[in-house]
Amino acid sequence: MTLDPMKQHADDENEIHDVAAFVDPARNVVTPVLQLSPELASQVVWAFARIVRAAHASRDARSPDLDGIIRAQEFEEGDVYMLEKPFDGYESSRYLMDFYDVTERRICSRMHLHTGTRFVRMMTGPDTTIRVGSLSPFIVTNVKGVTPFQPEQFEDLLPDLPDDIQCVRYNLIVPENSFVDMQIPRGVSHQFNAIGPNAVIDSVHPEESIEVFRERMSGFRMMAQTIFLTEDRPDVSSCTGSEA
Repeated sequence: MTLDPMKQHADDENEIHDVAAFVDPARNVVTPVLQLSPELASQVVWAFARIVRAAHASRDARSPDLDGIIRAQEFEEGDVYMLEKPFDGYESSRYLMDFYDVTERRICSRMHLHTGTRFVRMMTGPDTTIRVGSLSPFIVTNVKGVTPFQPEQFEDLLPDLPDDIQCVRYNLIVPENSFVDMQIPRGVSHQFNAIGPNAVIDSVHPEESIEVFRERMSGFRMMAQTIFLTEDRPDVSSCTGSEA
């Protein structure tokens, strides 16, 4: 089945669609994986974060390779590094992301969607949680005797919308020292905000080459595979529940 492009302008890295007209085509599926001791969680998170930080300090990672791919990139939630890139016959890629701490930056990332499916493994260390949002309720895995915990969930209103528009936002909290997976179907809304300094994501983009071809993009740029649903990045209170 051939899917139509989602982008209005293929290479636009800040394309914004009308949130009032948006309806999620599916729902995000969340799977709690495990919880670790603070000591072990800290070691794991920082091992991944160091890879991203080394990449952003590397001239090679910040420059186009022979395929025109720049591995070290920036996203609204954090610095990213394309650990494994797609190639002919294998359209998938893998990214690591070192989260920004919203309490330091004083702003939150926006609600957005992607032009292809995503699989993300969120990992937190001590003194850090991740607030995940969507415009549709989450499906949360709960297999008796296997699933280690159920994350906190609550609802609020998506901030910074025009006065005549209201959108319910569904929120889920990844607790400290935890691994939580999320399967994101193509075009489904989501946002991530790390509250604290110790959080990373290990993500797989199963159809990155297909996305670039389908959207008629000129190259592999993560931000060009993103569509935002609000124009401005909201104040930190919108993703922490306080003035932090």
